[in-house]
Amino acid sequence: MARIIDGKAIAQRVRAEVKAGALAFGEATGVRIGLALLRVGDDPASAVYVRSKVKACAEVGFASFEHELPRETSQRDLLDLVARLDQDPAVHGILVQLPLPDHLDADAVLMAVDPRKDVDGFHPLNAGRLMTGRPGVRACTPFGIMRMLDHVGIDLAGRRAVVVGRSNIVGKPMAMLLLERNATVVMCHSRTRDLAEEVGRADLLVSAIGRPELIRGAWVRPGAVVVDVGMNRLPDGRLVGDVEFPAAESRASWITTVPGGVGPMTVATLMANTLHAARLAAGLA
Repeated sequence: MARIIDGKAIAQRVRAEVKAGALAFGEATGVRIGLALLRVGDDPASAVYVRSKVKACAEVGFASFEHELPRETSQRDLLDLVARLDQDPAVHGILVQLPLPDHLDADAVLMAVDPRKDVDGFHPLNAGRLMTGRPGVRACTPFGIMRMLDHVGIDLAGRRAVVVGRSNIVGKPMAMLLLERNATVVMCHSRTRDLAEEVGRADLLVSAIGRPELIRGAWVRPGAVVVDVGMNRLPDGRLVGDVEFPAAESRASWITTVPGGVGPMTVATLMANTLHAARLAAGLA
């Protein structure tokens, strides 16, 4: 039976570290760290995510600047707002909540964010720094997963890591971070021919494909570490991950839960990235 990687508990530790860092930053500079959060439209899930981030800001002592824009906001108006926030010294980090309405070009908006304030780690400059092994902001979810693996003492060197999902937000940066730790990385996706076989060879499985219980528990190699990034709501209202949890739990050595696993770490890592951005801006890092 697998041991649970407690994302809530690890995230609370990260938040406590960020809170202490924010206090020290304020004492050294006389400045309160600020995070701007942009949301366009009335997507219910986005509203929940932004509220959780505003709450986290309050917990660690950050100022939060929430911008709720109507769905019909134009590309020009959104880019103008981003430009103003780029120049605002009270704003150390900018988060654009995705998805944006269909008429908006999300790539152009993310490109417009100053890379030094890109606390999500989505800007191509920061993604390129990760790809080439240079210091920079790392995407929150993969970076949070690395913190979770470190917390429970998983040695990645030489291990076979299988990442299911190739998004720019999770899958690709996850693979790069694992490569940095000398794992042997296999990326799987919707065109992978025999997903069960690939999963069955994994010492570490990270699933971020967004399909409920696509990964059957019987596929999991005995003793593997399973990290489930998926958050899928079933018609009956239950939240499940990408991995069939009960069967996987009986085979894995460590496993995350849904909810309560990766999600809290994503928000905590966002706070840590914002603190880092503020320190860089002040010449303290």
